[in-house]
Amino acid sequence: MRSKTLKWLVLTATLLIIVIVGVQLFWLNKIYSLEQKTFNINVVKSIRGLYEDVNLIDSQVNHLQDFIEHPSPDYFLFRTGSSYEKDSLIWYLKDELNDFDVLTDAHVGFYNAGTKSFSSREYIPAPAARYDPVINPFPQYERPHNYVLIYFPHRNRYVLSQMNFWFISSAILFIVLIGLAVSLFYFYRQKFLAEIQKDFVNNFTHEFKTPLAVMKISSDVLLQEKILQQPERLHQYAMIIQNQTMHLQKQVERLLQVATTERRELPIQKRTVELNEMVQEAIAKIQPLAQEKKAVLELELPEQETEVQADRAHLELAVVNLLENALKYAPDPRIIVSAGKENDHIFISVKDNGIGIDKKYHKRLFEKFYRVPTGDVHNVKGFGLGLSFVKRIIDAHHGEITINSIPGIGTEFKLLLPAH
Repeated sequence: MRSKTLKWLVLTATLLIIVIVGVQLFWLNKIYSLEQKTFNINVVKSIRGLYEDVNLIDSQVNHLQDFIEHPSPDYFLFRTGSSYEKDSLIWYLKDELNDFDVLTDAHVGFYNAGTKSFSSREYIPAPAARYDPVINPFPQYERPHNYVLIYFPHRNRYVLSQMNFWFISSAILFIVLIGLAVSLFYFYRQKFLAEIQKDFVNNFTHEFKTPLAVMKISSDVLLQEKILQQPERLHQYAMIIQNQTMHLQKQVERLLQVATTERRELPIQKRTVELNEMVQEAIAKIQPLAQEKKAVLELELPEQETEVQADRAHLELAVVNLLENALKYAPDPRIIVSAGKENDHIFISVKDNGIGIDKKYHKRLFEKFYRVPTGDVHNVKGFGLGLSFVKRIIDAHHGEITINSIPGIGTEFKLLLPAH
């Protein structure tokens, strides 16, 4: 599984985790609202039971709900008359609250309509938990009748304590989800690093293949006995070996830079590059290979020097790869290399008279390790890395690569780079 596919799986799993967490938080809020509602209902039931236990109203009561108010979340108010015992009311109220599982502390205030103030205040401790009594002045709700005001200072804490099971199960779920998310991220990171390492080995192999092949041919020429009688040719091939050795040294440094970074993109360094000179040096690097295959190379370069902002070493390597492909896939290679300016792009074209590529394979040409499964392609050694690496180089320059090919006639690859 490629890291790109794994990345989408990780993103999908992350979205699912977010959805699960969102749903869990939604249900926690719903449960909290339900517990609040249950608390209110139980308090109202306790007050209704109190009316049955104590004669609070002088006249007969038909609709108790008209005598009970809930002016704010922590306060409950119920109407009373004047002829009842406060101690008896407190005792029965405490008993009713316990019966309906309202197991939190409460402050009870007795309001006198005549004086428009609270005549007294009592505290009912919680039977199931210990709370420090909160001494706050009672808000006065002016009514034309006497009433009793019940204040629950620790209402929210009590309601939340009733949700302990949901909190614990949610915490376990969150820990599991976080562990899963961390594991997925770690797995994705390890997969990503493994692919970078694999790409490094592939690039290392491919970038060294052409220089080593050129050096092999040059060394074979130098081993010939008659080379001593051809000093110019001796010097030419000695210079080729020296240039390729210097090129390999530079490539080792670049590859080590790639190996020490976790970026998927190539670390390019753009400079002003003279197009004609760069193309000619790329051709010089594969010259021994061209001579071995008796290839005909034609150059069509602009008379006026053209400059492009690019990483010279990588761009030259891309051209070398295209030239090497052109040499490999043509029985009698005839290669036309052209360059110049086209609209808003600088282009480099490599056209050959090779076996050509059917259009149905064009989309997959730049995939790593892909090789066209028709014709005599597999008679040529290779790993399907060249065009993939060329595309990486061009992508890093924010350019594009196009292909025009006719089976049996030839292929043209064109590199397009931004002119500015």
